[in-house]
Amino acid sequence: MLSDVMEDYLKSIYSLQADDGEPVSTSALADHLGVTPPTVTSMVEKLEERGLVEREKYKGVELTDEGRTVALEVLRHHRLLEAYLTEHLDYSWSEVHDEADALEHHISEEFERRVAEALDDPEVDPHGDPIPSADLTPPEADDTDPLSAFESGDRLVVARVSDRDEEELRYLADAGIAPGTELEVLDVAPFGMTTVAVGDSQQSLPERVAQSIRVRRIDANGVSPETEVSDA
Repeated sequence: MLSDVMEDYLKSIYSLQADDGEPVSTSALADHLGVTPPTVTSMVEKLEERGLVEREKYKGVELTDEGRTVALEVLRHHRLLEAYLTEHLDYSWSEVHDEADALEHHISEEFERRVAEALDDPEVDPHGDPIPSADLTPPEADDTDPLSAFESGDRLVVARVSDRDEEELRYLADAGIAPGTELEVLDVAPFGMTTVAVGDSQQSLPERVAQSIRVRRIDANGVSPETEVSDA
């Protein structure tokens, strides 16, 4: 049986690798988990011994098939719990991450099934992150990029936002920015501040916040490429 910490490591490796497809470095994993690199090295060695990760010197860590299955199951629990907490228990989207973190390791498969059924099997959580299917098929890679990668004049729609920073999520909620929100980039300052139009208002977002918002470009017809494909 795996410990909660081991499952957290596997989930973190999966999440970090999902954005760029590259092996995950020790330093990136340490930053993500808020621990020291030596602590990461020690745990990665344990996971490698159990056949859950593969390590290549100077390149990083990747999940094995077994490790990926564990990560997807924990992610499914986490994201279903976030959705349930917001939809049925009146939690705000800024409050659910820590609660889901505490519960994700301890729910039964029957409980998971009932939560999914109560939510009508949602495809995404409140932050726009895809929920792995019941058979633990990995979600398809999306076509999103961070808001910080765009320039003045670009029209975009928010696909998902990071759920890890409660203060950031409250800030975005106050700014009216959530999955599905349409934005237009008005200005990108030399030091990283991105100013966007949100409806009739303007919001200036620090670089770290702009990096945490994943968006898709809207074409000349006002449709994002993904929406156009799904409606075909």
